[in-house]
Amino acid sequence: MSRLGKRFAGSALVTTLAAVPALAEPLGLGRAALPEEIAAWDVAVMPDGRGLPEGGGNVWDGEDLWIDHCAACHGDFAEGAGVWPPIVGGAGTLTATRPLKTVESYWPYLSTVWDYVNRSMPFGAAQTLETDEVYAITAYILYSAGLVDDDYELTNENFTENRLPNEGGFYIDDRAEVEFPIFTQDACMSDCRGEVTIVARATDLDVTPDFPVIRNLYSDPLVIEGADAPVDEAAATPEPEPEVQLAALDPELVAAGETAWRQCRSCHQIGEGARNGTGPQLNSIVGAVAAGVEGFRYSPAFVEAGEEGLVWDAATLDTFLENPAGLIPRNRMSFRGVRSPEERAALIVYLKSHTD
Repeated sequence: MSRLGKRFAGSALVTTLAAVPALAEPLGLGRAALPEEIAAWDVAVMPDGRGLPEGGGNVWDGEDLWIDHCAACHGDFAEGAGVWPPIVGGAGTLTATRPLKTVESYWPYLSTVWDYVNRSMPFGAAQTLETDEVYAITAYILYSAGLVDDDYELTNENFTENRLPNEGGFYIDDRAEVEFPIFTQDACMSDCRGEVTIVARATDLDVTPDFPVIRNLYSDPLVIEGADAPVDEAAATPEPEPEVQLAALDPELVAAGETAWRQCRSCHQIGEGARNGTGPQLNSIVGAVAAGVEGFRYSPAFVEAGEEGLVWDAATLDTFLENPAGLIPRNRMSFRGVRSPEERAALIVYLKSHTD
């Protein structure tokens, strides 16, 4: 026995260590959780509605709750703010280079929305929302995605009637059966390929493009291989197309309106290639009848206004931009309005600049 072993051989330390049971043995701590104890912690909600508590909430209450609890991070219209993600939009982008994954484009089940809001939101104050408030916020998200009308009330009874657009976009992960065998075969260590024969070279195939124009950095003219004289650079450069002048529109107002447009572009598009999104595209909106943009699903309030002959002239646009809900009550546009008369005037001129 070593000197160190002799020093501790008869100590209490050795006796104590010997009395510790093996870790593999049961420690005899705790007990099995009772079903009611598990139920108290289980807040999960299944796609078929299991786990949903009784309750309900409508779109209009959801909008107020959204402004109070959600808009600071996710925008007034669920379009996202700063580094925080959008909740709606992105339809048709899943195959794009930069897909936008939202409730509208990616999430498969509404139960996931309800469960996540109930479990994790608002940020920093999770599980402080009442059950009816979670229903109302979920209803507002459905409305912001254009999936329900503004008078919709979501309840535990009609919950499973709602289907998100990408419900059919998921499938069972079969990589273990289909792909894994391809990449788990024994590696070839010798004679893995047959004899390699070179049949052609790049120079023979003439795959390298010609570059006849060479810019001489130390002189003004362009030097072209095989040419007898330098080419006049001014003649070789096409004249820029003249800018289109907007008749009777103040350029400064158009520029100011373009700046003010930033608060609109989260829902609306304008200009070449504009498409309908959360809101309709607004090309040629000045002078048009309300609810007339083709392919956009308007709220019943907007449709009724259009049928009654509401036209978007300058005066009507000014009134609507100041208070959208005041001109067309209970319309789907939840924007609270532009308070500055100057800013509204600039926006109207900017809209007019995109009117045929």
